[in-house]
Amino acid sequence: MKHAPEETQSARIARVLADRIISGEIPPGARLRQDHVAAEFGASHVPVREAFRELQTQGLAESEPRRGFRVTEFDVAELREVAEMRSSLESLALRHAAPNMTRAILQDAEEVTRDGDSASTVRDWEAANRHFHRLILSPCRMPRLLRTIDDLQAASARFLFAAWRRDWEVRTDHDHRAILDALRKGQTDLACATLARHVGWIGKRKSAVKNADMRETYEVPG
Repeated sequence: MKHAPEETQSARIARVLADRIISGEIPPGARLRQDHVAAEFGASHVPVREAFRELQTQGLAESEPRRGFRVTEFDVAELREVAEMRSSLESLALRHAAPNMTRAILQDAEEVTRDGDSASTVRDWEAANRHFHRLILSPCRMPRLLRTIDDLQAASARFLFAAWRRDWEVRTDHDHRAILDALRKGQTDLACATLARHVGWIGKRKSAVKNADMRETYEVPG
C-alpha cells in the first residue's frame, strides 16, 4: 500500500503499531512503552504520545491512569457489535457510492478479488479484502463515514488474524463477485443487501464462542 509522502512521524508510528496490533504481533493486553517506541522510531515522546492517542481513537489501545497505554482486549460481543455497525455503515456508503461507480473501479475491484482468491497468507488475503471494500465504498465521497468504516475494518481484521493465525487456507469470495455483478447491472438494492449480509452475518450468531478459538464461528469475515 502506498502512503502519502507528507505522512507525519506520529502518523507513521501509529500506522506501524496498528499493523502489529491487528496482526497479533502485539497481543491484546500488552503495554505500549513510550520510551521503547520512541527509541525504535528515533522519535521524541511527543509524536509517540500522539500516535498512542490515534490508536486509542481507532479502538486499538486504551489509556490507564498512571500506567500509560495498553492494547485493548476483544471479545465476541465486540465482534458482533463491529459486524453490525459495518453492515449498516458499509451498505449506506455503497448506496451513496453506486451513482458514482465507474467501469474502471469495478474492473479494479474484480482484479483485487482475484488477488484475494490466490492469496497464500491471511495477511495477503486481508490486504486484498480491505482494498476491495475501499474501492467500492470510496466513491460515496463521505470522508467521515469512510474513516469510521476504516476503524471498524481494522477491528474486524484483529479477529480475522486471531481466528486464522494457525491454519490459513485459500478461499474464494463469492459475495464480492455477487456485489460487483449487482453493481454492473445497476441493482443497487441487491448490492447493498449482499454487502450488509457479507459483513454482518456474524453479529446474528447466538452461540457462544471462546476468545481463544473463534475460527469455527468466524469463518468468512468481510
